[in-house]
Amino acid sequence: MASEKILIVEDEKIVALDIKHSLESYGYIVPCMVSTGEDAIQMARKHKPDLVLMDIVLRGDIDGIEAASVIHSNYNIPVVYLTAYSDERTLHRAKMTEPFGHILKPFDNRELRTNIEIALHKRALEKEKLFENDSWVTSLLENVGDAIISTDAAGRVRHINPMAQALTGYRLEEALGEPIDRIFRVICDTTGKAVINPTKKVMKEGTFYGLCEGTVLISKENNHIPIDVIGSPIKNSHNVTTGAIIVFCDIKERRDLEKSFLSYMPDTENGHKINH
Repeated sequence: MASEKILIVEDEKIVALDIKHSLESYGYIVPCMVSTGEDAIQMARKHKPDLVLMDIVLRGDIDGIEAASVIHSNYNIPVVYLTAYSDERTLHRAKMTEPFGHILKPFDNRELRTNIEIALHKRALEKEKLFENDSWVTSLLENVGDAIISTDAAGRVRHINPMAQALTGYRLEEALGEPIDRIFRVICDTTGKAVINPTKKVMKEGTFYGLCEGTVLISKENNHIPIDVIGSPIKNSHNVTTGAIIVFCDIKERRDLEKSFLSYMPDTENGHKINH
C-alpha cells in the first residue's frame, strides 16, 4: 500500500472530498484539503507533503499557478495541476512552474491515480540523483577549512558545516530551516548595528566580498568574533538564483596582530620606536 502524503488544493468542496476518498482508497495519506493559494503555501510548509494536487483557478489573491511556483521554489515539492482550463496562456504559465503533471477536468479515478503514480515515480528518481549529488557536495563542505552556510532563496538555512557550527554555536539540527539572520547574527563593529541579511545581499548584488567595515559575528553564546565574509549565489540549470552560499572565517588573530603592529611601530622621523 502507498503511504505518501498528498495535499489537495481545490475550491470546490464536493470535488475535493471525492478526490480525498479516492486517494485514501489507494492508500495515500491526505493531511488536509485547502481552497486558496495562501492556505496551500502554508499547509505545504507545515505538512511537507510528497505531492500537491493543485487546482489552477482558486479563490483569493493567489491562484494555483502562483501558489505552485512558491511551493516548488521554496519547498521543492512536486505539483500536479487540476484544471478545466486549457488555453495557451494558462498552459504556458503553468509550464513555467515545472509541474509534474497536468490533469484536465473532468477526469476519472484511473487517470488521477496514473498521473499521481507517474509524478511520485519521477520525484523518486530525482531524489536519487539529488542524493548522489548532495552526498558529494556535503562531503566537500564538511572538509573545507572555512565556515560555510548555504540557504534557499528565502534565506532559510539548508546546510551549515562543522566550522560554521563551531563559530555560530548552533548545531546542524538547530540551524536547518531557520532564517540565516537568526543563526548568522552579524553587526558592524564601528556602529554596533545589524548588517543586511547576506542572502538578500546575494539576491540583490550577486557575489559580494564583505558586509561592512569591521564585521563581527555574535555567536549563540554571545561571543563577538571578527570575521571576513564572502557571499555567492546558487543558480539552477535555468540560471535562476535559488539560494546563497555564505563563506566566512575568524580573523581575530589577524586583527590582534594588526593592533599589535600599530601600537608598536618605529617613529619614521626620529628613528625611534614609539608606543601608540
